[in-house]
Amino acid sequence: LLSVAFYALLRFKAIADVALGPQFTRTLLVIAGLSSLLVAASLLLTQRDLKRMLGYSSLEHMGLLALGAAAGTTLAIAAVLLHILGHGIAKAVLFLASGEVLIVEGTTEIDKVPALLARRPLLGGIFGFGLVALLGLPPFSLFVSELNMIRGEVAVGLGWAAGLSLLAMAVIFAALMTHSRNLLLGGPTATGNATAQATPRLVGIPLVSGLVACAFLGLSAWPLQSLLYAAARVVVR
Repeated sequence: LLSVAFYALLRFKAIADVALGPQFTRTLLVIAGLSSLLVAASLLLTQRDLKRMLGYSSLEHMGLLALGAAAGTTLAIAAVLLHILGHGIAKAVLFLASGEVLIVEGTTEIDKVPALLARRPLLGGIFGFGLVALLGLPPFSLFVSELNMIRGEVAVGLGWAAGLSLLAMAVIFAALMTHSRNLLLGGPTATGNATAQATPRLVGIPLVSGLVACAFLGLSAWPLQSLLYAAARVVVR
């Protein structure tokens, strides 16, 4: 749904740039993007529920997309489209993994699901790598898309907005790392379903495949580059 909504926003931008001038949409998107990042950072600092944490992180990524769209260059819009794809895959993996956490643990409260990596290695590993992808670290595609969105912002004089977004991302990174440390490595005594069965390997296959796809997009020098640039030119022209 978020991807569809942002597609509509990009179409609106293409029309508004012609009717009202690019500066109008640029200002609107910068305000919306920075506001989204600020709200996401404040909410993630105190979040203790796994699914809500993932939901609020989507607010962060919508803010990053808004800033990339505000830049409006072909590079930035292509990066926005890649980011939509990579974020959709990574977030799908994490939401499915959180559903499995609820099944095997009986709760999604982070403080009640400690040391997941030691107790359920497959599920914990998937969640750990999924968070690495979501945080925009290499080798995953979100690293490439975020880097190129920032390059596009700097190229059009929005370096100050890129700097503010990096500060917000640093806060969000610290919050998610703190929560994931408690979830994966340790924390208070678990109160979840201790007798639930281990995560079936068949459940892990599509989730691992999603992570591999994210890594492939990040490592393969934009395998969709020509397609992304062609789509970006529809918005930029």
